[in-house]
Amino acid sequence: MTTIKKIISFALLPLLFSVQSVYADGMSNVKAFYEQTKSVRANFHQVVTDRQGRKIQEVDGEMQLKRPNKFRWDYNKPYEQQIISDGRQVWLYDTDLAQVTVSTLDKSIGSSPAALLAGDANIDKSFKLTNAYRKDALEWVSANPIDKESGFEKILMGFKDNKIQELSLIDSFGHTTKIVFSEVEVNPTLEEKNFLFKPPKGVDVVGE
Repeated sequence: MTTIKKIISFALLPLLFSVQSVYADGMSNVKAFYEQTKSVRANFHQVVTDRQGRKIQEVDGEMQLKRPNKFRWDYNKPYEQQIISDGRQVWLYDTDLAQVTVSTLDKSIGSSPAALLAGDANIDKSFKLTNAYRKDALEWVSANPIDKESGFEKILMGFKDNKIQELSLIDSFGHTTKIVFSEVEVNPTLEEKNFLFKPPKGVDVVGE
């Protein structure tokens, strides 16, 4: 499974929670993000490094989400992929392989980074959220998956002014993925067609 697929295909998650914390700023940002943000559009830059800090992947793209459970991640070349959810199904389209993998949303959601961004309710059922630290003008929150089989050892979310700015992830193989968002738009009007996918002609479609 590719790093991109691992990050996104677990997909979607939650919002209202009650967490006690020594610090208020980070968790206040998280709470406002989930309660007040109904949609997001942003560009992103993603870099993946191995245990030794060597770069093994770098890609840019655009992310859109609309609660509940609708999202779209468009990855540009050289790792061109589309990952789209209409709230019921999730499609992963790999243009190089000319293949689409489709799964139901309930098989995709869970203890994943995508779940931290696009879901709606019960975040505390999948993640243990705590304030981490303040660095580079960002308030960082630790979101550790409760499911030990999630594939991720550690997830950090960086916020500023209630907007998601960065994600930092360490998977079970020791790979670190850093996703930096830019041109973040909060509550833009997003068309429903953005979250629909029709497999191109000649593309193999496989189910999970």
